[in-house]
Amino acid sequence: MIRSTLFLLALSLGAASLVAATHHQDLHAIKGVVRVDGSSTLYPITEAVTEEFTKVAPKIRVTVGVSGSGGGFKRFTAGEIDIAEASRPIKAAEAAIAAKHNISFVEIPVAFDALTFVVNPKNGWVKSLTVGQIKHIYSATGTAKTWKDVDASWPDRPIKVFSPGTDSGTFDYFKEVVVGKEGSIRSDMSVSEDDNALVTGVAGDTDSIGYFGLAYFAENTSKLRAVPVDGGAGAVAPTPVTVIDGTYVPFSRPLFVYVNTHSAERPEVKAFVDYYLSSAAGLAEEVGYVPLPPKIAAIALANWTAHKSGSVYVQNGVDIGGSFSDLYK
Repeated sequence: MIRSTLFLLALSLGAASLVAATHHQDLHAIKGVVRVDGSSTLYPITEAVTEEFTKVAPKIRVTVGVSGSGGGFKRFTAGEIDIAEASRPIKAAEAAIAAKHNISFVEIPVAFDALTFVVNPKNGWVKSLTVGQIKHIYSATGTAKTWKDVDASWPDRPIKVFSPGTDSGTFDYFKEVVVGKEGSIRSDMSVSEDDNALVTGVAGDTDSIGYFGLAYFAENTSKLRAVPVDGGAGAVAPTPVTVIDGTYVPFSRPLFVYVNTHSAERPEVKAFVDYYLSSAAGLAEEVGYVPLPPKIAAIALANWTAHKSGSVYVQNGVDIGGSFSDLYK
């Protein structure tokens, strides 16, 4: 299973930073609790990091929740947790709530993800989907009831639609790309904040379709089939290569952790985040996500080291647009 593979990988990637850290502190002697919650997309990475971190820092207890990006931000901005995991950037409204509670934070990108559309392996008719067809299936205004509604050559059978819940950053990203901020998604879907429940749902119904992060597909290739997406230049499958070269559009996205700067002053939180960043690249690749380009990874590390607060996506209390790469130059 994945964790056994990740053990040696995490140790090899994190060894240098951990050795350096032990010159300043004995990780075995540090006590405390680190509270993490948020994106189910990031959970495979964080779970692997946590499992190996507790072996080198056994007196530090790390709790990891999976309430979705929105749920994690609710707890984070209320001061209930130290670290929020997110598959989307923090919103201006959420940053304002944090400020109201005197909470400042460091925004740290940790990996790239490809939002992956999946069908049951017995589905032999869907070879690819255009963004327009995805909108036809998922939007409230263009809802397709059957596969034949999407393409006249496909079976006249009801589509069973699966989706992350509304507290999920994956849902937020999907909604904005497919129907826009003001658009609406159909309400007659099977939803869950737990991506494993979506995997089970699609795997159990020939006429189903769903979407989630690439890592969950990578762990379930025997149960699911990923559908290439045509973003306007031909159908492209979601893979680490197509995410890096920019051809899997428009469903590639960055993943983040947000660290409360007051929490970061505690040695147990600092040690955990240091370990997380030293291991993130290898762990992301191992579970099916895409490591950050070296230059952006260096910026992220520098921001964490300096405890640089705020988000590049929120300026003067307003959400701003722009590509991830441009914002993090």
